[in-house]
Amino acid sequence: MRRLPSRFLPSYGQKLFLLATLPLILAVTAISLLVAHQSRDLAEREIAALERQLIAAKKAELRNYVTQARNAFHFIYGNADPTDETAKTKVKQILAAMIYGDEGFFFVYDYEGTNYVSPRQTRMINRNWWDLEDGNGQKVVQNFIATARQGSGWVSHLWPKPSTGEEAQMVSFVAALHSWNWVVGTGVFIDDVLATTAAARADVEARVRRTFVYIGAITAAALFLVFASGLIINIRERRLADAKLKELTQRVFDAQEEERGRVARELHDGISQLLVAVRYALDSARRRLNTGDARAGETLDRGVDSLGEAIQEVRRISRDLRPGVLDDLGLGPALKALVADFGTRTGIETEFTTVPFRNRLDGDAKIALYRIAQEALTNVERHSGATHVSVDVRGHRNGATMRIADDGCGIQTAQGRRPPAGLGLRNMQERMEQMDGTLRILSARTGTVIEARVPLTHLLDPGSGSDLSELTGKESA
Repeated sequence: MRRLPSRFLPSYGQKLFLLATLPLILAVTAISLLVAHQSRDLAEREIAALERQLIAAKKAELRNYVTQARNAFHFIYGNADPTDETAKTKVKQILAAMIYGDEGFFFVYDYEGTNYVSPRQTRMINRNWWDLEDGNGQKVVQNFIATARQGSGWVSHLWPKPSTGEEAQMVSFVAALHSWNWVVGTGVFIDDVLATTAAARADVEARVRRTFVYIGAITAAALFLVFASGLIINIRERRLADAKLKELTQRVFDAQEEERGRVARELHDGISQLLVAVRYALDSARRRLNTGDARAGETLDRGVDSLGEAIQEVRRISRDLRPGVLDDLGLGPALKALVADFGTRTGIETEFTTVPFRNRLDGDAKIALYRIAQEALTNVERHSGATHVSVDVRGHRNGATMRIADDGCGIQTAQGRRPPAGLGLRNMQERMEQMDGTLRILSARTGTVIEARVPLTHLLDPGSGSDLSELTGKESA
């Protein structure tokens, strides 16, 4: 699978921005969907309850109308026999006259489906409507008759509105006059109820949409704040990083110049003078040989001795730059040689101890500890005025620790305050930070202790090379 070109890969800042914004976007989206669902669900329950209440109110009104109508013709119907056409005519007239509102009316059908009363739709009178169906395919008249035969009840159906002729939803209450085989009823259109509930649902949807708009605006503002704060932090961190990089670069240059100056001084003060002495000795020996002076051999011997000293000085400088014993034998022998050479050169009493352990340090850890010891001993020689220095290296469960202690004046100013860390101390600290280790410096008027600890991650398995385990016991000089 081919990798994407580098220009399509997100930068570190873009990754941080995505890491900060994606959870926010996902959380806001989830909250928005949950709020919308809960709002719709709650609104739907309230609208359904409102619809039931409105329809119940209309049904109660219809029942009252039917009750009033039955009271109006109760005595006529109660005193008439099934064949009394005069009584039937009076009841029809009473029901035909009982219209209410803009659309309300009473209707009468016999059990065969023939209409007798329909004051707002007179074309239906004296016609059989047994097979009448509404727009939903419901047998309306048959449902009237079936419900009335059971006593009374409600029928929901579509019916043409007298004012417009268009079908609308209607709820009818029907009752039976069994002795005449009649169905008497009245209905009310509930399209206004449906319109009210539809308007309520539309209002809910509008509110949900407004809520989404508000949430989107808040989210956009939050994302803008995240972007702006991230941009500000990124600019600030970049400036700090640039400043630190410049400082680090300058320190590297300073360290290089300091090391070059040290090597130049040693070459000039040591090797250069020795080589000059060798040259003068050889010139003097040549002149004495030409004149037959017997002291020519003595002069050559002095030149040879000076040349040997120059060779030893070259080796010492080379060892300081990169000790071969560190690569060949390991950290223990290298530190032992470093401490011994330090004591010989400075006359300061030195002590080197180590405790053998099975694990071996990796190359980076060995170099770091050796350079820290080298820097610490240099500081002791230049600044401490110590008479005794001890170096201890040992391994433990958590890694390895090197401890360097002296009895000098400590890292203190004349006023007793700690001065700013020098280049050497900063180098030591940075070396340990690169190793994920720790560096502790404890200083007082009675001496200084430097403790460098390397974590267990820089220890190798036994048998991977020679190291501290090759030194045991105590070495003093």
